[in-house]
Amino acid sequence: MRILALLLAGVLLAPAQEVVEEPSRPFDAWLGDLIADARSRGFEESLLNETLAGLEPLPRVVERDRSQAELTITLNRYFQTRITPRVIRLGRQHAVSEEALLRRIQTTYGVPSPIVLAIWGLESHYGEFTGATPVFQALATLAWQPRRSAFFRGELFKALTIVSGGYIDAKTMTGSWAGAMGQPQFMPSSYLDHAVDFDKDGLRDIWRSKPDTLASIASYLKANGWTAGQTWGREVTISDAARGKIQDIPKRANGCSAIRAMTERRPLNTWSESGVRLKSGAALPSSDIPAGLVETGGRSFLVYPNYDALLSYNCAHLYALSVAMLSDRLQ
Repeated sequence: MRILALLLAGVLLAPAQEVVEEPSRPFDAWLGDLIADARSRGFEESLLNETLAGLEPLPRVVERDRSQAELTITLNRYFQTRITPRVIRLGRQHAVSEEALLRRIQTTYGVPSPIVLAIWGLESHYGEFTGATPVFQALATLAWQPRRSAFFRGELFKALTIVSGGYIDAKTMTGSWAGAMGQPQFMPSSYLDHAVDFDKDGLRDIWRSKPDTLASIASYLKANGWTAGQTWGREVTISDAARGKIQDIPKRANGCSAIRAMTERRPLNTWSESGVRLKSGAALPSSDIPAGLVETGGRSFLVYPNYDALLSYNCAHLYALSVAMLSDRLQ
């Protein structure tokens, strides 16, 4: 799920340097107007009383949101701290125990099992840690804050839609401090757009159902451009001579910040002819598949169009590369 506020949760962040804008209105007054807006959108009074009435802002949510600043951790450090031997071992165990389920999901959506498992592992440690913060309280707190109020206000109305649709009751609708929910850590909009009822019990249950959780991850990636039969990319090495030949390849102009930090795509053969090699020093495969160059923490990667689908889940190279490299270890 694309988790805009959960930029690599748990890593070390630099102190925020930006001037923090404070809310212009007291929370109670703001909440009253929000409830009136929700009422005008057709949400029932009983639902509003259950989900919004009497809410108070959560100071720890405000603190976490304001700490989102420039990352001070390297790819190697992030990978070492998040992709531990236990995470790899558990992922391989799930690959065996859920083989039949994962095969059905791959057949349905075209997303390889290791990719699905890697996202599941990174987002919630294979369902062990899904967050205990009440979603409505978290979203209301963030919607009251000026920095991204429009985004979180929209997510708050999506959350109301989820409860009014009978997908889950409000009291058990918990998630991260940013309102990301369940085992795949979907924002409410992602839930409505991409969550699926894979176990056919009438619910899209990303909190308790393993089939729904894993299939929903694959559904999200497919909808965001994952192409069956292709991989994410590979790590490469670039000599000084090769770097001289590729230095004029421009950065991509559009997309999230991570996409704009990588080069435009060129056919893999173009990179090979320029002298780019696999990390082992061997030649790149012969292929016309388009690839862009990502460089971070002193390491270089040629990434294919499927990599963009990983960035759609979380626009950060540390996250997407960690998913990719963990998936390689779960083959």
